[in-house]
Amino acid sequence: MLGLYINYFLAFSAAFILAVVFTWAARALALHWGVVDRPDGGRQLHLEPVPLLGGLGVFLAFFAVVFYFAYGTDMLVGQNILLKYLWALLAAGGLLMIGGVLDDKFNLKPKWQIVWPILAILAVIAGGIGVSKITNPFGGLLYLDQYQWIFFWHNGIAYKLTLFADLLTFFWLLGMMYTVKLLDGLDGLVSGFGAIGALIIFLLSTATRWWQPDTALLAIILCGAASGFLVWNRHPAKIFLGEGGPLFIGFMLGVLSIIAGGKIATALLIMGVPILDVLWVILRRLFWEKKNPFRSADRGHLHFRLLDIGLSHRQAVWVLYLFAAGFGSLALFLQSQDKLIALGAVAGVMIVLGGTLAVVSREKNVKIKNQNGK
Repeated sequence: MLGLYINYFLAFSAAFILAVVFTWAARALALHWGVVDRPDGGRQLHLEPVPLLGGLGVFLAFFAVVFYFAYGTDMLVGQNILLKYLWALLAAGGLLMIGGVLDDKFNLKPKWQIVWPILAILAVIAGGIGVSKITNPFGGLLYLDQYQWIFFWHNGIAYKLTLFADLLTFFWLLGMMYTVKLLDGLDGLVSGFGAIGALIIFLLSTATRWWQPDTALLAIILCGAASGFLVWNRHPAKIFLGEGGPLFIGFMLGVLSIIAGGKIATALLIMGVPILDVLWVILRRLFWEKKNPFRSADRGHLHFRLLDIGLSHRQAVWVLYLFAAGFGSLALFLQSQDKLIALGAVAGVMIVLGGTLAVVSREKNVKIKNQNGK
């Protein structure tokens, strides 16, 4: 057992170091190509151009370590993870990186931006990753594989379409990707959430009640890669994730929650506050402001409201880290029905917090306007 945890530590360390190195290389490449995020004097908080393409560092570090353990050891491929899953993840991540680099360089229109996440999801569904069953919070399991069509067999493995399972997988992964994408507003926020989420899934997978050592290894590698990137991305950031980075981190957290045995409630607890924040922003943009909910940029997100009430950049990020770690840690101790109650508590906290911040921010803006009027 000690040897297993030593390997986990080595996997984390290797991913961390490689992410630091690969992010340095991505930063140099972004500066060479002129792929930088220039301040607009509004929503963006940085004062100088900051290189993009940081997601490449996370992507390369993650898969370098993953494939070492897949082909160099017997720790990764086995109980819950098939080799074809890893190749499907590599294809999906590669598609997200291609789309991200193109968008960072050429500022793609929304209709072209969404193509890459959709292709990435289809790649993992084709590779056999999906939610075949979910825990019923009121007891038992809900199976989603009643309707399936097998296209062909290869090496004893069926390649098939499973209607409800694949639909749930599609919308779950798309939702996770865009939640994390819209969360990307403060230095270190997304990479920190990625590290926290992956660490909680690691701890869950190594708990005696579940014991999924292969899933734990995949999670701790992602934790290491996200943490290594954070060295460059903490405030003030020297590089941003770019378009592909947040999508990749959200995608991997979504996939890990599937591979770990349908731990969707766990992922919802980790990402509960930003998910509800994104849902509110989408509804506000769609029905009140009549804007494109995925392209419009404003300061209506929770992390900007924390800044508006006077928190520093680092303080706002740490408040959101604590929410993710606190609610996510509940998954280590709660059963299914208790998780449902906890999700209700997350919603309650978000409503109270969001309402309070909105009122405080509005009063502060009114006070500033009155002072300027004098």
